[in-house]
Amino acid sequence: MKTTIKDVAKHAGVSIATVSLVINNNTRISSETKRKVLRSIKTLNYHPSRSARDLVSKKTGNIGFLLTDDHFLRTEPFYSKIFLGTEFEARDGEYYVLLTTVKSNFTKEDSLPRFILEKSVDGIIIAGKVPQNLIDRICVLEIPIVFVDYETNINGHSHVLIDNVQGGIIATNHLLELGHKNIGFIGGDINHPSIHDRFLGYKQALEKANLNVNPSHIFNNTLYTNRKNGYVLAKKLHENNQDITAVFACNDAMAFGAIKYFKDTGIKVPDEISIIGFDDVDVDLLLELPLTTMRVQKMELGIEAFRLLVEKLKNNNSSAKKILVPVELIVRESTKQL
Repeated sequence: MKTTIKDVAKHAGVSIATVSLVINNNTRISSETKRKVLRSIKTLNYHPSRSARDLVSKKTGNIGFLLTDDHFLRTEPFYSKIFLGTEFEARDGEYYVLLTTVKSNFTKEDSLPRFILEKSVDGIIIAGKVPQNLIDRICVLEIPIVFVDYETNINGHSHVLIDNVQGGIIATNHLLELGHKNIGFIGGDINHPSIHDRFLGYKQALEKANLNVNPSHIFNNTLYTNRKNGYVLAKKLHENNQDITAVFACNDAMAFGAIKYFKDTGIKVPDEISIIGFDDVDVDLLLELPLTTMRVQKMELGIEAFRLLVEKLKNNNSSAKKILVPVELIVRESTKQL
């Protein structure tokens, strides 16, 4: 028969509440009582249940992981890797991670996720861009939040971000070092902090190289999925700029779309045009032409977000932090010396 907290209390000669206090490392318990309870736990081979841990602490022991449906359904395993980082870090620890999604067009009429309404989580990790009205409604509830891969202007909450500006600089410098000067930029939602910062890095690298940032070399669009967007924007870029010799795509999916466009047009990559992406998703190596890209440490993002949230849950007075996770240039076969 499975040992219960009641069995431990009886064996140690203390109350159930005292056992729960020991399990939760409460400092009110004397050293002698703590030793006695821990000895009973070991003797009886007792493994505390969630309810036993929570009896005194009033905590759920759960952390919510929230993202939008479209991020969850991305073909490229980007946000799933961030979630896995969180999940792996939580294993064998004191928290469970609960995953849910919301509509990308979430409105004030929509219901909050159930684990928020039912107060089933102690804190939340929000991954990627989510509607501002959703953030506002969660913040009102004063639930600790850590944002990952999305920077907000909300005070009091920690952020774990990709070093997108530096990544944009490194990606553009790689093309510059290969002799390219007419470098196009294709992006999605330029108002998204990640895309904006990658574009900022692109601009800074060109300016440092004493090259003008040509507005006709920059195309952004949010009308299509990333791959189709990459195809459409590469087409616009090429048709308006026959002198372009390299393209910086703000993510790998758009780079794939751009490569498809140039292939359909009979323009050889990288012999006639170089293309660099950003993210380093797993499918990069499966392409006919392996993609040069900026590697994002996706699991590291999830790990850092989990650690920051646990730190906040253990010490509510801990200050908000901003962690920038560095990126790495991965040179493959889609870029070439001019």
